[in-house]
Amino acid sequence: MNTGNDDRKENWVKNIVLFLSSQTISLFGSSLVQYAIMWYITLTTESGVMMTLYIICGFIPTFLLSPVAGVWADRYNRKMLIIIADGLIAIATLILAILFLMGFDAIWLLFVMAAIRAFGTGIQTPAVGAILPQIVPKDKLTKVNGANGSIQAVIMFVSPMASAALFAMTSIEIIFFIDVITAAIAIVTLLAFVKISVHEKAAEKQTTSYFRDFKEGLQYVNNHDFLKKFFLFFAFFFVLMAPAAFLTPLQVARSFGDDLWRLTAIEIAFSIGMMAGGGMIAAWGGFQNKVKTMTFASLIMGACTIALGIVPVFWIYLVFMALFGVAMPIFNTPTTVILQEKIEEDFLGRVFGVMGMISTSMMPIGMLIFGPIADMIKIEWLLVGTGIFIIILAVFLGRNKVLIEAGKPALKES
Repeated sequence: MNTGNDDRKENWVKNIVLFLSSQTISLFGSSLVQYAIMWYITLTTESGVMMTLYIICGFIPTFLLSPVAGVWADRYNRKMLIIIADGLIAIATLILAILFLMGFDAIWLLFVMAAIRAFGTGIQTPAVGAILPQIVPKDKLTKVNGANGSIQAVIMFVSPMASAALFAMTSIEIIFFIDVITAAIAIVTLLAFVKISVHEKAAEKQTTSYFRDFKEGLQYVNNHDFLKKFFLFFAFFFVLMAPAAFLTPLQVARSFGDDLWRLTAIEIAFSIGMMAGGGMIAAWGGFQNKVKTMTFASLIMGACTIALGIVPVFWIYLVFMALFGVAMPIFNTPTTVILQEKIEEDFLGRVFGVMGMISTSMMPIGMLIFGPIADMIKIEWLLVGTGIFIIILAVFLGRNKVLIEAGKPALKES
């Protein structure tokens, strides 16, 4: 059986266009809700602790589920797992909309919603990461991942403006309903139009337990020196990224003004940067060695984090936010492609599951550290400090011989 290769060779362009279209539609609805909830909490509370609670609720379920979800992504039909995750989130969002319409609009309900959405994301993330190499030839993964980053950036550019307009003109319940509709469209598209064969391991009768499969995944990581170092780098990186990722809206509200247009402007600037960065990495492809591309982008992000803590003028702040956005897909694309190229297909789900565990545990740890501190000292100080450490970490990344070896280009498929 060689279903993965068949998918990659036959009509792969049509399949990937339809697959990414379904994910883009789903992302648009999710982004509308994400911004609406974030702004609702920010403008209602202006509290670092409340933002920290919201972010932790949005990460812990993903962390707890990632070990199981990674195994599922290797044992079962990945397309169906993505559909189930989208359906779960849509149903939860519909229930929340109904509760808000009935007058139950307590902040804690938004925390519960964040947890449920994180649960769905925990199922979906390993499956999406593992399914792309089934559809796309290996030598096209950088271009496809880069293009996908650019498409997502367009959505991230449109969604804050759309969310802000809807937030100003109508109720948050309407935004919830839009998310339900976009999720339904995405599910129908996947079911009816996207053809992805079940990968080899999932097509076979499962003779091992979940625990044994998970244990084999951990052993696989432990036996690959580059994976251990790769994941260690990301553990530190995600902790240091927490202030720039989550505290900048609060910083803007405190230092420049709590106008909704300012919060919208920083998201738009970041999204414009991501669009440019996604297009750049898709066209350029990065340096021959993917780890060097990651190092380059990390240095830019570290410098931008410092700048966000220093600049006193809002429009200059937006410039650095946009530059930060440029660096994100230049960093994320080679990161994903390295795993997709180097990991055996039967272990892809579990490796992406471990990656999910790291990202979803380190971000909350970062917020547990920096969120309460943000209520005691200026966020600007946190940005400068973490920016310096990101640059130091980037230097270590670029000088690690094992990771540099892993970053070398894969052989083209015949």
